[in-house]
Amino acid sequence: MKLSTKGRYAVMAMADLAARRSDRPVPLAAIAANQNISQEYLEQLFARLRRAGLVESVRGPGGGYRLSRDPEDIFIIDIIRAADEPLQVTRCADGDGVMGCQNGAACITHELWSALSRQICNFLSHITLGDVIERRNLALAAEVRRAEALTPRHALSDPCGEPAREKEEA
Repeated sequence: MKLSTKGRYAVMAMADLAARRSDRPVPLAAIAANQNISQEYLEQLFARLRRAGLVESVRGPGGGYRLSRDPEDIFIIDIIRAADEPLQVTRCADGDGVMGCQNGAACITHELWSALSRQICNFLSHITLGDVIERRNLALAAEVRRAEALTPRHALSDPCGEPAREKEEA
């Protein structure tokens, strides 16, 4: 599976920030020390998280970052997407397509890995930051959300790809 440190560290840092349960901004140095992640690396990640609307920054003395909304309203897939991290299991250059798979055609195991990739993305699109910091049973939390039809904000999009485009009516 292709999930580099970028996506993993973004989730770890956001969980650290959420677990502090503070309205006051948290300096990146504190998160870096607590998670054993380079502060410079976190600065790059938090710039992306801020642009995605997941965190707010406060400048000056006592500055830092805070969540832009409740941890129950931030889905893990949103954090990974904000970090520009593709989630795919196939070796295909175009994710779920077949480019780079096997001479432009799907290999014999393509559908297996493609389906697994979709399952992972579906799971992460139903897990919130709140679920993680509260140490809930994540499989159960995801299943309950699916069963209750409580879909994430981006329900009209492919959770691992680009937002779905609305079809134009003719």
